[in-house]
Amino acid sequence: MRLNLDTASNQKLASWGIVIVCIGSIALRFWGLGRFNVFVFDEVYYAKFANNYLTNTKFFNSHPPLSQYLIAIGIWIGDRLPIGQDTTNTLTGSLHSTFSYRWMNAFFGSLIPPLVAALAYQLNRRMSYAFLAALFISLDGLFLIESRYALNNIYLVFFGLLGQLLVLMASDRDRTHRLALCIGAGSSFGASAACKWNGLWFLLGIYILIAIAKIWQIVRAKRQTPTITNSLLERLATIRIVEVIVYLFILPIVIYSLLWIPHLIQNPTPNFIEVQWAILTYHEKVGNGAAIHPYCANWYTWPLLMRPLAYYFKQYKPDYYYDVHAMGNPVLWWLALVAIFAAIWLLVKAIATTSVREKNLEWTSVPLFMVINYAANLLPWVKVTRCLYIYHYMGAVLFAIMGLAWFVDVWLRSGSRLWQVVGLTTIFSVAGSFVFWLPIFLGLSIEKSDLSLRLWDFWIFRWI
Repeated sequence: MRLNLDTASNQKLASWGIVIVCIGSIALRFWGLGRFNVFVFDEVYYAKFANNYLTNTKFFNSHPPLSQYLIAIGIWIGDRLPIGQDTTNTLTGSLHSTFSYRWMNAFFGSLIPPLVAALAYQLNRRMSYAFLAALFISLDGLFLIESRYALNNIYLVFFGLLGQLLVLMASDRDRTHRLALCIGAGSSFGASAACKWNGLWFLLGIYILIAIAKIWQIVRAKRQTPTITNSLLERLATIRIVEVIVYLFILPIVIYSLLWIPHLIQNPTPNFIEVQWAILTYHEKVGNGAAIHPYCANWYTWPLLMRPLAYYFKQYKPDYYYDVHAMGNPVLWWLALVAIFAAIWLLVKAIATTSVREKNLEWTSVPLFMVINYAANLLPWVKVTRCLYIYHYMGAVLFAIMGLAWFVDVWLRSGSRLWQVVGLTTIFSVAGSFVFWLPIFLGLSIEKSDLSLRLWDFWIFRWI
């Protein structure tokens, strides 16, 4: 029996589902932010750097400054709130509550699921797909963990996703605010790079997709095939080259440069050009391997969760621990990887077809978007020789997860009871996996034997 997920009642149900998912994401991210009154992992850098801006202390940072600005704003606001003041410390160099330097991450992390839902909806206008995409990303452990501590990866993902969403909105030829959307997109990409340089991989994905759309436009014109209104490639093909140059090339550079001004006023040396070179040379000098850091993980180990990263570990009584491990939801990540390979197969099959029909183009638009962005966010790491960590996979796995959500939506819409069962089984398996690993996502009290079951580096990949 084919499920009709596009009826008004089901669309409304999906909308309410997104609201519930977002509320749950907020609750998980804000719950117990001050539980560990110590620095967790790289908070030793980012929380300190944020406080340096508030105390006008000169310092060098090996990354651009935007995420530290945002954390600093969070500290300033958090110190004036009547909540979260039960745990304080002077680890940053000043007396602050742990809530004050973590809540901004929780806020931006809470925005990721609705942002993913909006991006998914822009791809095929299906609320059911938007709901599944938001649900799956809310059930990922790494995105949850990165949202609960004063780290910088969640910011570059937020701004990168926002940039892509605004590009798709601007490409809708029925919209009247194209200029504002283009400016917003370019500014978002510049902001993503101003958190970390790899934020530019989101822009790289858009470049490649627009290039493919332009090529397809030429091919379609030569074949005189009809246009499908609002198909992804047809929409992206409406973005003019001048708009790409002005709003997606020049503007991100301008925004990136402007965001350095507060840092350079406080730290005039090295100057703007010198500090870019200093950042580059710093990362080039970072080595690789266990001698550099015990949790270094090469790029090809990330999708299989072969080397999760310990953020916090403490034994508080015999055989009981608090442990926060930076790792994804295993079932979600593994199925998402399968989804990427399945999407690649669909694209290869479509290209190999002697006559590429327009309905094939429309049906493969979402897989194309996911594969291109997955590759754009993963493959640049292949040539990087410095020590890398599993959190560098966040930009890529995001699109793999959205790809899995698309396949599940297709299965639920199919007339096959078997595929509908597969889709529902996938949803419940991902949810069950999230619940099973939740103790080490949130750092809950856990007994030694239960902890061992949840640490992949001590389990099936121990021999590697």
